[in-house]
Amino acid sequence: MGAHPYGARAFHDSRPMTDGLRSPASQTGAEIPHARKKAVLVLADGMHFEGIAFGAATTAVGEVCFNTAMTGYQEILADPSYAGQIVAFTFPHIGIVGTNDEDIESITPAVRGVIVRAYAGTPSNYRALATLDRWLKRHNIPGISGIDTRKLTARIRATGMPHGVVTHETDGWFDIAALTAQAKAFPGLEGLDLAKDVSCRQMFTWNETPWRWNEGYGRQTAPSWRAVVVDYGVKRNILRLLAGSGADITVLPAQASAADVLGHQPHGMLLSNGPGDPAATGEYAIPMIRGLIDAGLPIFGICLGHQMLGLALGGNTRKMSQGHHGANHPVKDLETGKVEIVSMNHGFTVDRDSLPPGVKETHVSLFDGTNCGIRVEGRPIFSVQYHPEASPGPMDSHYLFDRFAAAAKARI
Repeated sequence: MGAHPYGARAFHDSRPMTDGLRSPASQTGAEIPHARKKAVLVLADGMHFEGIAFGAATTAVGEVCFNTAMTGYQEILADPSYAGQIVAFTFPHIGIVGTNDEDIESITPAVRGVIVRAYAGTPSNYRALATLDRWLKRHNIPGISGIDTRKLTARIRATGMPHGVVTHETDGWFDIAALTAQAKAFPGLEGLDLAKDVSCRQMFTWNETPWRWNEGYGRQTAPSWRAVVVDYGVKRNILRLLAGSGADITVLPAQASAADVLGHQPHGMLLSNGPGDPAATGEYAIPMIRGLIDAGLPIFGICLGHQMLGLALGGNTRKMSQGHHGANHPVKDLETGKVEIVSMNHGFTVDRDSLPPGVKETHVSLFDGTNCGIRVEGRPIFSVQYHPEASPGPMDSHYLFDRFAAAAKARI
């Protein structure tokens, strides 16, 4: 698991990248195929933005959100948590470092579409193996560039995440009324269980450890404890950090039962990130989580896993207006006073006022005060809303993996 067909070339090859088109040195805007095609973004209220097409020549419908990260666009687009969504980047230039076969969080991206101010079609990075345009085509994801992303972002901030359509057309003619109706018909993410769509279909094991500069990913060959990860759309770097902490990792599908988990005799269980409405996924996940709470197993939840742990403990979740999507979010640890700079990607939040006695709020967002962490008093059960594996800090939140590993090893 985790082997890359390009091997060492991803790090050391200085030969020109061809990308199936022509080398970066010879590419010009006129030579890039997407420059001859028009695209449009149409929102459910009829607002539309005309631009230039890149990526796959197809149509995508979804919830439109904005992401404020300045780097890591490939990791963002490969995050399964973006299932059902069209991502608009607020950073103006996207595509600068190209794409490769290592900076991915899943094999099959679930994001619906991509919106950028300016697409950089000539990558400048020694690890680049392909342009973003080609990567999107490979995964059948449409993109649109050349639009006013500031205006779009301001609209989302003011009125919430709209439903929208991104589509391409060679002759540049679009039926705006029909596309508006298509956006209106999108059912939205509330009440939608998307975790089962992005989860693995069968159990697998994982031993790939975190990336090291000019060495690539390593292998965990001498694990010291056992972890079960329930996959609601797990990001690969979560698994890597677990393996790096000494875990022997078994990954189970989203609909696994408590008996399935306990059958692997784990020392700890991680509830992964994922897309969709936690209440919908919770219909089958909550009984499993409660069974493992009763069994006394250490539990660590991340993002969707945090929300579902909150539900299993008796709390509630609610849909957010614009959500949190970015790599510059300040979160305060209420128990230590420390402020962490974290990566976030969520459109639902745990309602702190619904948390029962014995469940303590541990982290809050310094942007809007929403809940970002909980723990069960006196028990090794905790979770965070953000992504401690994403490392924008860069290691502000890695202590959470150490805490989980320590709790799990205490059961050996």
